[in-house]
Amino acid sequence: MWDTVEALWSETLARAERLPETARHERVDNEWSLVETLRHLVFADDVWVGRMIRDEPTCHRLGLPPTDYPAARVPELGIDRDARPSYAEVLALHTERRVRMRGVLEALTNNELEQIRTAVPAPAWGVESHSVGACLRVLMREHCEHRRYAVRDLAQLESR
Repeated sequence: MWDTVEALWSETLARAERLPETARHERVDNEWSLVETLRHLVFADDVWVGRMIRDEPTCHRLGLPPTDYPAARVPELGIDRDARPSYAEVLALHTERRVRMRGVLEALTNNELEQIRTAVPAPAWGVESHSVGACLRVLMREHCEHRRYAVRDLAQLESR
């Protein structure tokens, strides 16, 4: 499944590369821009792979939590919600997270998929327990759904 997710994102990002930098930061119908979408996927990767599976305590400062995450609690994540990084900077982070995910998947055994991990994915959510497999499914769903939105928005940006 991850091979498919990566291939689809590679196609989507190739389309985005043909647009000017400003378009990659542009919101369509007040939805996240492509850059913001990639920042959110960095956050999702940091939560579900970093915190839940690998027990890493931090999120990257350029990650972007969901819009319904309490604004007052964002600083606890070490995230700068108002940062304005370049597309290249966010793409590099997204690529690093894809590589990390591939490494986790390649090292994973079938028995490990059922192991339960207990951690605080994000302070406002509190302690949660999930199997490794469930964490990976959440992250893959995030990548699939946000790619769908990105493709929809790229079509509008390309038509202008």
